[in-house]
Amino acid sequence: MEVDDPAETVPAPVGDHQTLLTEPTPTPTPAPSPARAPAPDNQQTQPIEPVPAPVDNQYHQAHPTEPVLVPVYDLTQPTESVSAPNDYHQTCPAEPVPVDTRTTEPGPPTNPDVPPPPKKRRRRRKQFPEMIPSAVVNGLRLIRPHPLPAENSPDVRGDDPSLSRTHRRRRKITDLAKEVDVEALIAISVGFPVDSLTEEEIEANVVSKIGGAEQSNYIVVRNHILARWRSNVAVWLTRDHALESIRAEHRSLVNSAYTFLLHHGYINFGLAPAIREAKLSSLLDGLPKANVIIVGAGLAGLVAARQLVFLGFKVVVLEGRTRPGGRVRTKRMMAGDSGDVVAAADLGGSVLTGINGNPLGVLARQLGFPLHKVRDVCPLYLPNGRTVNSDSDSRIEVSFNKLLDRVCKLRQTMMEEVKSVDVSLGTALEAFRRVYGVAEDSEERMLLDWHLANLEYANATLMSNLSMAFWDQDDPYEMGGDHCFIPGGNERFIRALAEDLPIFYDRTVESIRYGVDGVLVYAGGQEYRGDMVLCTVPLGVLKKEKIEFVPELPQRKKDAIGRLGFGLLNKVAILFPYDFWGGEIDTFGHLTDDSSMRGEFFLFYSYSSVSGGPLLVALVAGEAAIKFEQMSPVDAVGRVLTILKGIFSPKGIAVPDPLQAVCTRWGQDHFTYGSYSYVAIGASGDDYDILAESVGNGKVFFAGEATNKQYPATMHGAFLSGMREAANMLRVAERRIVVPPERLHSVFEHYNDVDSLFETPDLKFGSFSVLYDPRTSDLETNALLQVEFKGDKSDSGRLRLYGLISRKQVIELSEQNGDIKRMQMLNRDFRVKLVGRNNLGSVEESLITCIRSGRSRLTGESHFDSSRK
Repeated sequence: MEVDDPAETVPAPVGDHQTLLTEPTPTPTPAPSPARAPAPDNQQTQPIEPVPAPVDNQYHQAHPTEPVLVPVYDLTQPTESVSAPNDYHQTCPAEPVPVDTRTTEPGPPTNPDVPPPPKKRRRRRKQFPEMIPSAVVNGLRLIRPHPLPAENSPDVRGDDPSLSRTHRRRRKITDLAKEVDVEALIAISVGFPVDSLTEEEIEANVVSKIGGAEQSNYIVVRNHILARWRSNVAVWLTRDHALESIRAEHRSLVNSAYTFLLHHGYINFGLAPAIREAKLSSLLDGLPKANVIIVGAGLAGLVAARQLVFLGFKVVVLEGRTRPGGRVRTKRMMAGDSGDVVAAADLGGSVLTGINGNPLGVLARQLGFPLHKVRDVCPLYLPNGRTVNSDSDSRIEVSFNKLLDRVCKLRQTMMEEVKSVDVSLGTALEAFRRVYGVAEDSEERMLLDWHLANLEYANATLMSNLSMAFWDQDDPYEMGGDHCFIPGGNERFIRALAEDLPIFYDRTVESIRYGVDGVLVYAGGQEYRGDMVLCTVPLGVLKKEKIEFVPELPQRKKDAIGRLGFGLLNKVAILFPYDFWGGEIDTFGHLTDDSSMRGEFFLFYSYSSVSGGPLLVALVAGEAAIKFEQMSPVDAVGRVLTILKGIFSPKGIAVPDPLQAVCTRWGQDHFTYGSYSYVAIGASGDDYDILAESVGNGKVFFAGEATNKQYPATMHGAFLSGMREAANMLRVAERRIVVPPERLHSVFEHYNDVDSLFETPDLKFGSFSVLYDPRTSDLETNALLQVEFKGDKSDSGRLRLYGLISRKQVIELSEQNGDIKRMQMLNRDFRVKLVGRNNLGSVEESLITCIRSGRSRLTGESHFDSSRK
């Protein structure tokens, strides 16, 4: 992939440029050290530093042709003042540090004749070197004003004061270059291009002109703000904090970068107390609020809901299940005579695939969750239990990667000559395997099948379904760093994100209707009205057309839904009385001589270190995952035990009877119909973008892993899509027609009149308040009901809905114990539909008028009586 050579825009010497960053006079401290390379996989884990991730060329704009304004700190001050003041000193690593929760760390083999253990085969796909843009490396020339000096360079100052000043000046410039480099690397790890703007930034008009010095300076400022917050994600970074180290003449760039990062959820997001308590809505002048309905309480829906409430929107979340989390599900397994054997099994999303820049890593830091690095040892076992020969293992792994390389070169040639041709990845790999005679004997073929099964696991589908042209289109964006488990399961994230949000469970959405007046959502026999709706259901639900859209979705979007694939991965989680497989590994693999069933229990995850108990999780991928859905749980567990006994019994290790087992059936789950998305034959990465497009002139929005081109099929992809759509909804809300001043007062009166009436309700119990019809006391007459749902302690986190019920129903409702039972009676027995203030009908409006008139007469008579005395 070719990119423009940034070397053409290498800046002039620093002394010829204007200073961009400034610092107050500091107390000298040791110079900051450059970023460390990640520790080797077989060594003790070190604090993670951000590392550059490949960036797709499509986001690169033309490189500036005018001189680039390179930021330098005040050269009269020590360069150590680069560190941010107060709470923002970078005293901790930029990302959470994975820690091993086991007691001991196995050392290297003591016998030199024993080959080292094979490296773990990661879930994510191989990156093709020829597809990685060189701008990741070359772009740093735009930031670094001078090359870094060698650490052992001799001191040539002598006693000459002028030489001493020159040396200090050069050292300050060099240290600044290191600082700017580190900030750029952090931005890259989060997903920003090296020297260009993202599409989101272009849409937000962060600079007046694409390319040139202003854009280059903006990128430096943006990276600086992002790095400052990432150095301490427990605090709220204010605009003033961001301005402290930037010269006053660049205030507009700071405002632009800070606003973009804030609104798009790159800074000041998450669950730290300081973040949760922040009242962003009070900081945004004149922001028009809207009522938003979110369909789905998975990661995307929960993140979007929190961010929208944060931005001043009123939100309600509708969830078909009786729990939040969607495809993130942690099952608490308990067994033993007194329930003393306990473990937490992640039945859905389980591994944080790359911790550098990962927003879930930020949440882990804020919540104090430890991370367990998935150790890079994965022994493979043949069907007879014998360990695979290390030489054969290495040879087939190399051959497998060469096959992928050849497929990559083939597709580049095909796409250059015939743009629209696509075949399955499986077909291409098998053709090259035959041509080059790879894996011709039985053991080598089993090894190759294991690697293919691992690839089918990564994509949740058969090799025959994957697009040869675009199956790995997301590889350039892959987050770096270790793969990690969260001890206790990922549902810990879900519980924290769902806290205090207005979520209605057991509300399966059947229809979404949208038009110029807003949106209407039908779910669980209820009708919900709002200004916008965010649909976060899995791609499998959209494919099954389980939700009716009125009007129908545009054909362009329906075509993308049809082209993209939605695959299947299943698991068997088994709790044993004790750990018989050994605690020194996190994974081990099993080979089979049946190619069609190569994905059946091909990989085992040991959760002993993170689940709290001796737990094994066996994976089922590819064609085996489809057949598994028809297998009884008893047969499935029996099959796993047979494999385990075949591996460990020859070693003299007895496999005990399991205490408890759980089998997933994601393909039969009516809320998912599968596991995660993949690029099918005929599809491309553009289909993810099409699926993410809003419809109805800013009325219906879409989020979820299948709407994220850069990070599909991942938990962080779902997380980031929720942030993305919250920003999009904010942008739409800000583009609304401003209400004329003469109408603004009447509009506020219209919304506040009912709230003022409910300040003195006729009856109140729990979150329910009631206003009676003042004209009669008949039990069959209507009364106006208000139900208040409280989120965060702010107006933006409070939702008031209204409904019409009879006085008799009010009495029955008040006799119920607790709001939950009252809501159940209201929905199930009374069939009452709660709506927002602006969606009350003519009957309700008539009743409000009567109540207001009645109270006005009472007030008037009281004044009249007082005046006569």
